[in-house]
Amino acid sequence: MTLFNETLNGKESKNIAANGNGQSNTLSTAAKTEAIQGWLIDKLAEILEVEPNQIDVGQDFEEYGLESAEAINLSGDLEDYLSCRLPPTLLWEYQNIEALVQYLVNSNLSQNQISSHNMELNSAAIMGDLSQINPQNDSQFEIPLENYKFSEFPEYKKLLVQQEQVKSLGNGNPFFVPQETVVNDRTTINGRELINFATYNYIGMCGDPQVTQAAKDATDLYGTSACASRLISGEKPLHRELELELADFIGVEDSIVLVGGHATNVTTIGHLFGKGDLVIYDALSHNSILQGCFLSGASLVAFPHNDTVALEKILSDRRHRYQRVLIVIEGVYSTDGDIAELPPVIALKKKYKTFLMVDEAHSIGAIGQTGRGISEYYDIDPHDIDLWMGTLSKSFASCGGYIAGSAALVEYLKYTAPGFVFSVGMSPPNAAATLAAVRVLKSEPQRAITLQARAKLFLDLAKEEGLNTGMSQNSPVIPIIVGDSLKSIQLSQNLFKRGINVPFMIYPSVPQNGARLRFFITCNHTEEQIRLSVKILTEELQKL
Repeated sequence: MTLFNETLNGKESKNIAANGNGQSNTLSTAAKTEAIQGWLIDKLAEILEVEPNQIDVGQDFEEYGLESAEAINLSGDLEDYLSCRLPPTLLWEYQNIEALVQYLVNSNLSQNQISSHNMELNSAAIMGDLSQINPQNDSQFEIPLENYKFSEFPEYKKLLVQQEQVKSLGNGNPFFVPQETVVNDRTTINGRELINFATYNYIGMCGDPQVTQAAKDATDLYGTSACASRLISGEKPLHRELELELADFIGVEDSIVLVGGHATNVTTIGHLFGKGDLVIYDALSHNSILQGCFLSGASLVAFPHNDTVALEKILSDRRHRYQRVLIVIEGVYSTDGDIAELPPVIALKKKYKTFLMVDEAHSIGAIGQTGRGISEYYDIDPHDIDLWMGTLSKSFASCGGYIAGSAALVEYLKYTAPGFVFSVGMSPPNAAATLAAVRVLKSEPQRAITLQARAKLFLDLAKEEGLNTGMSQNSPVIPIIVGDSLKSIQLSQNLFKRGINVPFMIYPSVPQNGARLRFFITCNHTEEQIRLSVKILTEELQKL
């Protein structure tokens, strides 16, 4: 394969790399460098909406404020331009245009050099001649402290500076605040009770007597741990009972439960897809989805949030180049509180013969007439989705994650997924708590109805006051977008002083100008609490 087989800056490609007939390159290194550098400058300028002459090839991509999705898409576009496979993490490995171009220009030569070098190293190791592996002695070179001491990491020092900025507001460290009781519509911090909007306990299952008792009973019967991988000897009857109950609740054949929600996405995506495959994900996807994509080694493309027209364009352009293709979306997006456009995505999945994964971390239990999530919200057949993912730490008052779908999918994951096979089974009390929570919701679907009514009240009142609630709709996640990071921190702390506990979100969790407070509504919040909170919020915003 040639490194280029298209045009370079409007000129016909000269097959920069050696062609199949063994002919040598016809473009000089300088010409290659100019062509790739020019393309990158133009592309980055287009993304940032600036003039090309404002792009500095020595400035780190991070300093330009590129979001993860933009960086990955730039790698994907570069892959198309060069007509060769490139790692999606390229812009993290080579941090500016200058370094990236140097790598790309030399890449067609490096493989032979690496192979030759490795042969020399292996030969030296076999002969026991360590001097050939490391001909220099300790006195001939120095390693910077930042390369072997955590306290000297530039990243750590940057964190310390950020912490000092927050402390300068005069209210101490706002992170890791200990909450001393069950967190629901109210919480206790340092002996003081506050109205609480910092909990995922959407339908009030954490602290529910039935759920708590189930966890206690399981602890008495099985102890506090599964004590081993379920594949070997950690299986408990509770595990299968829970998995079948979840599958029935969702409306599919089977499910598998894992010990962590984040790890569920990472191990599932990373295991099922790989080189030769493509993952297309919503630009606002959770970090766990991105980490699973990176682990997989598949080619990655982000599509603009909830833009199914853009999604189809990507599929029509690229589907034929890959073996398996996965589309990943979320039920409710945890930062903005809006809901995925699921029906048209299902239509595209069928048309282009792809897999479809829906992350329901914030939608299961919270939307749909009886809390069964986005499939009930849109009244679609759950079997149309290949992979249902969800967490157990939100609506289901426990800890862990699940994948639900076909029996074949679940059986394959149980015997092969590293995050399941090489991990301890879910603890018995956590499994029992989840099982009880699912059953309580089945018998008390009004919890979901009440939650939806409370969330609508908060959203309506906030909009009436002219507050910026972003894209939030029909979900218990409601952002109040402030814009400035320090102001959002200050607002959160001012509300705390007035008896309201609500977390803030700042860059890099959200865009630089998208700092916000994020309110999580529960079914246990009263109308009085919501009206009072919006009133105080409005007052404090006006002071800023």
